[in-house]
Amino acid sequence: MKVEEIRALNSEELVKQLEEAHQELLNLRFRLATRQLVNHREIPRVQKSIARLKTIIRERELGIKQPGKSKVA
Repeated sequence: MKVEEIRALNSEELVKQLEEAHQELLNLRFRLATRQLVNHREIPRVQKSIARLKTIIRERELGIKQPGKSKVA
């Protein structure tokens, strides 16, 4: 999920996505431990997704406004 897509979600959806990402990470770790995980790059991908979600949730808690995409001449 891209950052723009994550920012478009409301707070409840963010929390739901975060819970799903944590569950996916848990499943990947179990598959790794049982040697059933084929692509090991999935674990860091999910970890980065969790970090993105937590960052955006924290930004909203602090009221940090992201700069717009307007160009300054």
